[in-house]
Amino acid sequence: MAGTRRSSRLSAASEAMPPPAAPAAPTTNGRKRKADAKPKGEAPSTPKKKRIITPPPLTPTPSAVGIIAEPAFNKGMQTPKPAAVARLANPRGTNAMLLSPETSRLIAPRDEEPPSPSKGRGKTTTQNLLQEACDHLISVDERMRPLVEKHTCRAFSPEGLAEKVDPFESISSGIISQQVSGAAAKSIKNKFVALFANDADGATTTTRFPHPSEVAATPLEKLRTAGLSQRKAEYIQGLAEKFTSGELSAQMLQDAPYEEVLERLIAVRGLGRWSVEMFACFGLKRMDVFSLGDLGVQRGMAAFVGRDVAKLRNKGGKWKYMSEQDMVDLSDRFAPYRSLFMWYMWRVEETDVSTMET
Repeated sequence: MAGTRRSSRLSAASEAMPPPAAPAAPTTNGRKRKADAKPKGEAPSTPKKKRIITPPPLTPTPSAVGIIAEPAFNKGMQTPKPAAVARLANPRGTNAMLLSPETSRLIAPRDEEPPSPSKGRGKTTTQNLLQEACDHLISVDERMRPLVEKHTCRAFSPEGLAEKVDPFESISSGIISQQVSGAAAKSIKNKFVALFANDADGATTTTRFPHPSEVAATPLEKLRTAGLSQRKAEYIQGLAEKFTSGELSAQMLQDAPYEEVLERLIAVRGLGRWSVEMFACFGLKRMDVFSLGDLGVQRGMAAFVGRDVAKLRNKGGKWKYMSEQDMVDLSDRFAPYRSLFMWYMWRVEETDVSTMET
């Protein structure tokens, strides 16, 4: 009986006691092993990382093209649009009305008639150049039709070709627009013009873009007060010196073949190939320019041929929607109007071309 009472007391005591503590985790190199570590022989689980998709970089083309093609402002007054004037045009040459940067005189092209790629239509002029180009794009690929019908490229219209272009101003504008927004570029350009617009007493004497000789003779410190970085001020002053010395001239830009224009301008400090291509297209109004280095064009071409650009990925830190060889093969079909084809590629995603047959 006594043995039964003793057993009951031990049983009750054991129920009142807390459960034994878990054995201490084995240590490795003097440190405790984590309680949630996997048993030996079982691979540890790796926590899933959140996938971060880096958006593609924005192409600077729209703002840069706008500032390249836009003349300096006239103190808040709008410049009247020039009337379209019929003159001969050359799909493979310069079609802009170029001004001498130093004298502001109009540069006359060489006295020769350019060949017309359109058979049986007569001469190619500034009045029919854009229409010929659009007809050619559609004849090469019917998918161009909705793009042409929805968008009109003013740069190559009769009115756009009637605008007078100062090449020094146009190239300088391209330098100003590098790495800044369109609004910032316009503000800096206006301040730059204002540096040369006033006399010693502060009275406004001119609203034109400064001559190269004026810029070349101006200290860099003064040029920088317009908001230019040290390098941009150096680039624009170096460009001014080349125009002043005659190494660059409006006449050369008017008459030289495209490859020579490209070579001479790329040699200018501060001008890369893309900047020169944009100037040749929208400053010189050359119709057969194509830029392989423009991401917006590359993306538009990929969408144009039916690729889902939203699913294309960043490869090795560099966005690639289409290979350069594919871009060349496709764009060459639209020569000698690749400038216009390029302009439409920026607008592909604004227009539904998926319903068109290839």
